[in-house]
Amino acid sequence: MRLFKVVMQYPDGTSEDEDELFETEAEAEAYGLEQCNNYVVGGEVLHLSNPGDYPLNDDEVDFEVVEVDQ
Repeated sequence: MRLFKVVMQYPDGTSEDEDELFETEAEAEAYGLEQCNNYVVGGEVLHLSNPGDYPLNDDEVDFEVVEVDQ
């Protein structure tokens, strides 16, 4: 059975394997896009709560969908 997972790639060069597994590549792609949106919105919320400590940046987060053997 083919399964897929998302690997998030952050602006500071780090990456993180997400735990969720998906049956289709399209489901994993949708999840990755949602996680990117969550990252951006979280940065905006932090900036609005305390702009001095959390400057608004335009760094982009990215992701990769990878196939996992199961």
